[in-house]
Amino acid sequence: MEPYLAWIVAGFVLVIIELLTGTFYLLVIGVGAFAGAILAWAGAGYFVQAVAACAVALAGGAWVHAWHARQKKGEVEDNLLDRGQPVVLESWVDAASGRARVQYRGASWDARIAGAERPEAGATLYIVGQDGTTFLVGVMPASKQP
Repeated sequence: MEPYLAWIVAGFVLVIIELLTGTFYLLVIGVGAFAGAILAWAGAGYFVQAVAACAVALAGGAWVHAWHARQKKGEVEDNLLDRGQPVVLESWVDAASGRARVQYRGASWDARIAGAERPEAGATLYIVGQDGTTFLVGVMPASKQP
């Protein structure tokens, strides 16, 4: 098998696997394999092919990492549709650190209490943010109470 065909096959395998993961890291490694294929087709030595494939993959990996970091930074505050919705404090997991379980839409969720207050179980709190699958909740400010 010609070396450029091996690079192309490796590139397509990586891109196909990337379709299952959705992280984009395998995509840029696959693009690096395609860069190696181009150099192999042009007649460059194996060392040059490998260095070029690694350089493209590393540069692409750095770019994807930076892109993920930018996306994650705005994710907590910008994508929360449940902000302001009431939840009921079920129980404390660790009151000192503010971790609790809350009832929301018929299911139990992990929550972290914003602020220093530690309300009793059964208290109604309100969603103010989200960190992954953990709700950030707090008491309703006096200006918002009916």
